[in-house]
Amino acid sequence: MSLVTYEETRPWAKSIKERVITRNMPPWHLDKTVGIQHFANDMSLSDEQIDAITKWVDTGAPLGNPSDMPAPIQWPKDDGWRLAKEFGRPPDIIVKSDPYTMPAHGQDQWWKPLSDLGLTEARWVRAVEMRPSTPAGRKIIHHALAHLVQEDPQARKFEETPDGGGDRRNSNPDEAGTLMEWAVGKNYDIYRENTGKLLLPGSHVWWDVHYHAIGEQITDQVELAMWLYPKGQEPKYRTYLTLFGAQSNNTGSRIDIPPNTIAQTQGFHVLKAPARLENFQPHMHLRGKAMSMEAILPDGTIQTLSFVDRFNFNWMTNYIYADDAAPVLPTGTVLRITAWYDNTSANRNNPDPDQWVGYGDRTVDEMGHAWVNVTYISEDDYKAWAAAHPHKNPADQRAALQ
Repeated sequence: MSLVTYEETRPWAKSIKERVITRNMPPWHLDKTVGIQHFANDMSLSDEQIDAITKWVDTGAPLGNPSDMPAPIQWPKDDGWRLAKEFGRPPDIIVKSDPYTMPAHGQDQWWKPLSDLGLTEARWVRAVEMRPSTPAGRKIIHHALAHLVQEDPQARKFEETPDGGGDRRNSNPDEAGTLMEWAVGKNYDIYRENTGKLLLPGSHVWWDVHYHAIGEQITDQVELAMWLYPKGQEPKYRTYLTLFGAQSNNTGSRIDIPPNTIAQTQGFHVLKAPARLENFQPHMHLRGKAMSMEAILPDGTIQTLSFVDRFNFNWMTNYIYADDAAPVLPTGTVLRITAWYDNTSANRNNPDPDQWVGYGDRTVDEMGHAWVNVTYISEDDYKAWAAAHPHKNPADQRAALQ
């Protein structure tokens, strides 16, 4: 639908009311009654704004005084980088995947080419932005991953081992973490002050792009832009984009959803060092219903960090914690990721509630994990933070996280 003019908008009034009351538009599917509620990218409407829209619809959606009409919106061009305005300059590095042509009809495809970053010296990344190269590409790309490949022994320092739940089935031996994951609703990552990701000489991007057919043949590629710290400037902290699975072994083999049922899975992940969690981004497929991230602290306290209670497959929204709200957790904290799946006819996205559903990469299969940027800090840093934030100590974090 187009909402540019009153004449275009008026026929959709009742639908607009329903969408804003349910908080499906703007897409902000977080439960506002539990967990952290302060986000750097909060695009949700306030209760007052929702009330204003509701009253407008309930009174017949009148035009109002035409003389009060604001000037027409000047729409930005779609070929620019959003973060160029944030940083006041174009990106330092732009890397593109090889083009791929998705036929009009066929099974889902995964495109995994390798791109050279062309670096001859180590550099630190301040921010990344990722996108399909054309509007048509957005129609066929379910998601895209940009993995960093370089000889980097420190890259897996804090990861779980295969015996402890890590999934190495699709890993490159030199994979040094994920630079960025793009999906509808997630476009960029800006790392906090004195925090970044390290690129080493000779590094490459190993792409993993999930395409699906839509009835027309489309050729596209994925673009990744990076803004770097100045040469010689090294941030104190290194952040890692981490997949925290909602299954005990992270491979998804525990997903087993009978027809016409609602199912639940859980995964547990131990922090090997003190850490700050920068965001929460649930990722599921068509049967995805809800996902929560909880912290089980060393003293046994359990805190709900975030709970998306109305997951929407069409919007992979990334919830970025505000600077003063990002949780800082001690060594030994267990992150519990719980996912719920709705394989019933009540789920409008469900293609067939009479089908059994298991783990798989296809859109019609299912998976459940949270993408979280994790910044590990030292024990001394954590002690200093705890001393400066006594109300956020583990013994009293319940109040601090409300």
